[in-house]
Amino acid sequence: MAASVAAAAGLRRAIRRSPPWRGPSRRPISSKPPPAQASAVRDAFLSFFRDRHAHRLVPSASVRPRGDPSLLFVNAGMNQFKPIFLGTVDPRSEMAGFRRVANSQKCVRAGGRHSDLEDVGRDLSHHTFFEMLGNWAFGGEYFKEEACSMAWELLTQVYRIPEDRLWVSYFGGDPKAGLHPDLESRDIWLSLGVPASRVLSFGPRENFWEMGDTGPCGPCTEIHYDLAGGVGAPQLVELWNLVFMQYNREANGSLQPLPQRHVDTGMGLERLVAVLQGKHSTYDTDLFSPLLNAIHQGCGAPPYLGRVGEADEGRTDMAYRVVADHIRTLSVCIADVWRGYKDGRGCWVLVLRRILRRAVRFSAEVLQAPPGFLGSLVPVVVETLGQAYPELQKNSAQIASLVSEDEAAFLASLQRARRIIDRTVRHLGPSDVFPAEVAWSLSLSGNLGLPLDLVELMLEEKGVQLDTAGLEQLAREEAQHRAQQAEPVQEQGLRLDVHALGDLQRRGVPPTDDSPKYNYSLGPNGDYEFGTCEAQVLQLYTEDGTAVASVGEGQHCGLLLDRTNFYAEQGGQASDRGYLVRAGQQDVLFPVARAQVCGGFILHEVVAPECLQVGDQVQLHVDKAWRLGCMEKHTAAHLLNWALRQALGPGTEQRGSHLNPERLRFDVATQAPLSPEQLRAVERTVQGAVGLDEAVYVEEVALALTAQVPGLRCLDEVYPDPVRVVSVGVPVACALDPASRAALQTSVELCCGTHLLRTGAVGDLVITGERQLSKGTTRLLAVTGEQAQQAREMGQSLAQEVEAAAERLSRGSRDVAEAQRLSKDLGRLTDAVDTTTMPQWQRRELQATLKALQRRANTAVRKLEMGQAAKKTQDLLERHSKGPLIVDTVSAESFSVLVKVVRQLCEQAPSTSVLLLSPQPVGNVLCACQVAQGATPTFTAEAWALAVCRHMGGKAWGSRVVAQGTGSTADLDAALSTARAYALSQL
Repeated sequence: MAASVAAAAGLRRAIRRSPPWRGPSRRPISSKPPPAQASAVRDAFLSFFRDRHAHRLVPSASVRPRGDPSLLFVNAGMNQFKPIFLGTVDPRSEMAGFRRVANSQKCVRAGGRHSDLEDVGRDLSHHTFFEMLGNWAFGGEYFKEEACSMAWELLTQVYRIPEDRLWVSYFGGDPKAGLHPDLESRDIWLSLGVPASRVLSFGPRENFWEMGDTGPCGPCTEIHYDLAGGVGAPQLVELWNLVFMQYNREANGSLQPLPQRHVDTGMGLERLVAVLQGKHSTYDTDLFSPLLNAIHQGCGAPPYLGRVGEADEGRTDMAYRVVADHIRTLSVCIADVWRGYKDGRGCWVLVLRRILRRAVRFSAEVLQAPPGFLGSLVPVVVETLGQAYPELQKNSAQIASLVSEDEAAFLASLQRARRIIDRTVRHLGPSDVFPAEVAWSLSLSGNLGLPLDLVELMLEEKGVQLDTAGLEQLAREEAQHRAQQAEPVQEQGLRLDVHALGDLQRRGVPPTDDSPKYNYSLGPNGDYEFGTCEAQVLQLYTEDGTAVASVGEGQHCGLLLDRTNFYAEQGGQASDRGYLVRAGQQDVLFPVARAQVCGGFILHEVVAPECLQVGDQVQLHVDKAWRLGCMEKHTAAHLLNWALRQALGPGTEQRGSHLNPERLRFDVATQAPLSPEQLRAVERTVQGAVGLDEAVYVEEVALALTAQVPGLRCLDEVYPDPVRVVSVGVPVACALDPASRAALQTSVELCCGTHLLRTGAVGDLVITGERQLSKGTTRLLAVTGEQAQQAREMGQSLAQEVEAAAERLSRGSRDVAEAQRLSKDLGRLTDAVDTTTMPQWQRRELQATLKALQRRANTAVRKLEMGQAAKKTQDLLERHSKGPLIVDTVSAESFSVLVKVVRQLCEQAPSTSVLLLSPQPVGNVLCACQVAQGATPTFTAEAWALAVCRHMGGKAWGSRVVAQGTGSTADLDAALSTARAYALSQL
């Protein structure tokens, strides 16, 4: 079977390390002539699975994941097929028909849990962008024997890799988890002729693959290549990983068999090409050599020699690898989402800009490249990869432009950062650390956009240590601020897991027919009429997801029907609410709180007032007011999207939305916050469409018909085929005619939501809130109908109050009390404007007006207080002869006036220490004091005020020179005596 125990242990350690490509072997990597170019290697893989084994070739998914918030970037070939593995794939989508599939997937590992960014350049193997060749079999189309046989056939017969250079590993079991060894895979490899000495078993760490903490998983078998070729100890690197998804990791940590098994394989193109081209580094293949040559020609650095570590003097070769890898990553990512990169939205943009900044620093500082150098490398990437990924060719000009713009901006920031660091370091003492606040201002979270690790490196070069504790504190504060700004996470509710979905599919239960949700009409009186829906109970589920035949009184359960008229939450629209009744029993209502879609099945959340069983006939009723509110908001969202394009330009893109009857939330890509004029223009555009009371046309069409329609709005998500098209004022057939260009003149979108039949029912739309979610993304909040009318009325009412306050201010105030009342009224009015639901454009205008009025009011208060304080000061000076001390009472409406009197007394009598008490109408006593400039060091204002205020049962605060306090006493004379006695004891 296996090699000796000692040899096997050594090989296990070698495989676990997955060593980078090492120095030259004494034997060529492959003794047979390989495919000439990387493109031929890629094509051979795809042709093999398409022509010999009837696989469907699917394009690479975008590197920006669709609908998967757990990932910043697609980092494996299987990412786009997650819905199949989880059983949640929409049965109407193209993906639902996939059985055996192959492709070459663009992958990025930078940021998040799987990041190779900091390792790139340090060795000869790491990359942030790579291509993953893969083949998949879904739903048991084929399994271990076919997958292993295909892989062996491709490697040994098509690529002609010598069999004696290949080793395989398989899962050796996990007694703790109750998993037996995967002897089936072992025996398959032995039957294919792999010697037992090169078939090794490993535990779960190496040969059991898991998608995450929960979800589909299973044993894997790996094919490794021996770089040493039998000379000395084996040097094994992984070529291909074949994963057999046959279990599901449950929330409690246990493993349960999957209802359907899948095959998921992945092989890195870069490493495969290195093997086939006889190279000991992926950077020596034709995937990278054109870039390395272009770098050498463009910057005049010494030629690339493939050195690492101490041998790489000046880190020149490391810089070559960093620049070559990073420009590939940037080009591929920006090609997929160049508009999003330009807008600067999201964490993934920050990661890409971090990659760009790292590339710029190595090219400019190590390779001495001229400005604009990175952008000049984009055509080389396009030439190398453009045939496989046409989006590179299509968007090459935008990629080069954006890279060059960011390169120039970063170089300018880098120069400015150096000046700031130099200036700060000059003012540091020998043992001082670099201030965290300054480092933060230089970082991606601050003003200049430098990665913090780059700031640390720049300080390290100067021998200066950074205040890391302070930096961590700032990072925590930033995280807390973002958490406060984040939307509250909605409760997920009942869900059908992969086992429940597999059980339904195995039993042949068809997806829920939810077409009745679109069955509504306008009655003769103009009211919407929503029909009921007759359905049969197919399955019931308890709260923990267990399938049951019946539920009892008061039980919270999930209800699966053969058909429904309830809209399940999706596309940003909230789920319907309502109730159902059993046939023939109309007086017992079963409330439906929510409906959710899971793999084409609609699950209704119900609280059963009495027994309900599988097979029962029921009648469903949607909450008409709730549904109509959602329809109103959804049609308004389409009009808002169109109006924003009219106001901000045709390139304006929606970034997401969510709506329910209470409000509409809409995220839009913007270069800057919307001005009050733009906000008002958007509302007017929507009002115009609403006033026309145009028809809303909806039609289901083939997805392919929507691909080339100018102006058609759709989000970056997977749509079913056929897909529903919603068009305002123009029939769908006309809107989809490219020659008509109708979609440029009105709202036309792909949408599965429920909509009004005419726009007039929206009534009105008011944008009530606006804030920046991140750079380049604005979140708008809006209300419609009666809510919008109320918002306008509140805005008008507040505008009238602001106008009245301005008139009061213009008339002037007779005394301090009146001026202070006006100042406080303006503050309360500002709070009302900040928090009241009203038009955002009007809020912004009133806020600006109130800010100016508040400044004027505060100035008026200060002037009146100064005048009042001057009069009181003169009165006190006349009462007190010149001396070292003034202790007295004075009438003052506020601390502000009292402090001004004390200050003026000290200015006019610099050698005098002053303490004044001012009894207030509410019963407390204010205290303010200031010690003379020449007072003894032991005589401090804070201690003086504290002694007096403690006597009055109060408290005090301040500094050595000035202090304030409060207390309460009926015997002011005793308090004054305490003040004099304390001062005299100090003087």
